[in-house]
Amino acid sequence: MIRIVGHVAALHRYPVKSMAGEKLGVAEIDWQGIEGDRQYAFVRKANGTRFPWLTARDVPAMLLHRARFADPGAPKTSAVLVETPDGAAVSLHDPLLHNHLEAAAGEPVGLLQVARGVYDAMPISIVTTASHASVEAAHGNMLNPRRFRMNLMIESELPVTEWQGKRLAFGNGEDGAVVQMADPIPRCVLITIDPDTAAKEPRILRTVAQQFGNAYGVYATPARPGLIRAGDPVRLLD
Repeated sequence: MIRIVGHVAALHRYPVKSMAGEKLGVAEIDWQGIEGDRQYAFVRKANGTRFPWLTARDVPAMLLHRARFADPGAPKTSAVLVETPDGAAVSLHDPLLHNHLEAAAGEPVGLLQVARGVYDAMPISIVTTASHASVEAAHGNMLNPRRFRMNLMIESELPVTEWQGKRLAFGNGEDGAVVQMADPIPRCVLITIDPDTAAKEPRILRTVAQQFGNAYGVYATPARPGLIRAGDPVRLLD
């Protein structure tokens, strides 16, 4: 039985890992995830571990830099612009931007472009409004969803964990994407950083860790390439 379980309330991609991203009206899903998502990442040149990425855990102010594609419809070839905290728009390759990040990190940094996306685990992250509201209620305060850097927010009365192991289809046409829901997303100190001020609030991570098993949202992988549009109905396939 196929049934509608919600609608796409918000859709985001993040051209640069750990920088603020862009809100989309439509996203193209290929076998690697959302086109253009986490396509670039800064790395700590001297770090030889399996996690060499420079992130907001190291430089919280990275979250105050907003990255976007100059041509949103062509992320594979488009230049990337970064709006800095002072309101300037610069190229992602601007030497002054790189120097600023190096000074903040206290070590040499480089920039990588990875076409398949620089993901910690799986390429698509999904949460429902019901799940987010549960975290807010447990925490006792409203929380900006941007803290959690999700790709999709689905307006639904159901917790997103109900869809683990199932498939979700988007839209009503044949061009709609289908995703396979997987595991809950483990959380780290990144969610304690305010996306508007870079101020830290450790209590948020304690709430998620103690009352939600340190998970917020669910990972997903593409099951059928296609489009996801803001406002799309979301259908549960199995």
